[in-house]
Amino acid sequence: MSGTESPRLTGAEKLTLLRIARDTLTARLQGREAGDLERYPLTPALRDRRGAFVTLHDARGGLRGCIGSIQTNKSLAETVRANAVNAGFNDPRFAPLRPAELEGLHIEISALFPGETAGSPFFRVNNPEEIVIGRDGLYLEHAVSGQGGLLLPQVPVEQGWDAASFLEHLCMKAGLPSGSWKSPACRLWRFGAEVFSEEE
Repeated sequence: MSGTESPRLTGAEKLTLLRIARDTLTARLQGREAGDLERYPLTPALRDRRGAFVTLHDARGGLRGCIGSIQTNKSLAETVRANAVNAGFNDPRFAPLRPAELEGLHIEISALFPGETAGSPFFRVNNPEEIVIGRDGLYLEHAVSGQGGLLLPQVPVEQGWDAASFLEHLCMKAGLPSGSWKSPACRLWRFGAEVFSEEE
């Protein structure tokens, strides 16, 4: 399975996840609890245990926060809720969201597809020619130091990178020297994600 053969979320399921993310951020900014997830129409797909990333963009389109979970014991709905909070308030690259930003905020969700082993979204990359720009996200980890970095599938498309540039930026994200992905000490995986946003 390539990761692109998994059942897709319906339009209604995507809207539910986006609503959960926005409602959660709104509640947090208003100083109240977000409420029970059971008030949303949670289909079996939204109850599946799947990793997900929540990306926030400001009114000008700039990155405002991005946090995700690769592997999780939570449902997709719970994972999106938790990472909406993390992206908005716990991304160390940015100050916490302010109420004035909420109206112009754009939310994007990347729901990870299952991988080659149960509970993981990953497929091992043995040859860089396997990488397909626009389909694959990448994860690199150094087996000794534990340093790792991840880039979502949409990133090389947005940045105009080819596979070689994608791999070099992945090394930078992991805090590893250029070309480290070739090292026997590093492990390289690809993964697929269904990416959707409020802009659609």
